[in-house]
Parts: sequence; structure tokens; C-alpha cells
Amino acid sequence: SFATQKIGEFDTELVREFFQAFASNAGVTLHVETLYGENSHHIAESCFKGLARALRAAVAIDPAAAGEIPSTKGALGV
Repeated sequence: SFATQKIGEFDTELVREFFQAFASNAGVTLHVETLYGENSHHIAESCFKGLARALRAAVAIDPAAAGEIPSTKGALGV
């Protein structure tokens, strides 16, 4: 939860709504954890930036795997 109900004109409740809708519609499991902070703007900003960085890493092409089809086949243990 946020220390304030608004960031400027933006309702802070919409931050949680966005992440829930994103995870549901993308079909992903998403964990957003705020470890510390008091400024609502900075907390929201760090949540969105964390998601952006995770997505960038997830779709990055690995030069070491050039010519291979990205797959977890044979890599995941049961």
C-alpha cells in the first residue's frame, strides 16, 4: 500500500490494478515487493521499472545461443 492515495492526479490504487491486470492477461506469475520507501511516486516508479527490466531481460536475444531455438526442453527438472 502507498502512503498517499494520489500521486498528482493519479490514484495509487491503480498501480495494483495495473499489475493484476497485466499478470492475468499476460498469463504470467508476477511478484511485486516493496522492501522500503516512503515516497509514493518513487515506490510506484520502482515497481514499473522493475517490471520493465524483467521484461527486457526476458526477451533479450542471447548472443551465446546464436542459431539455437530458445527452449527450456531438457533444462527443467521435475
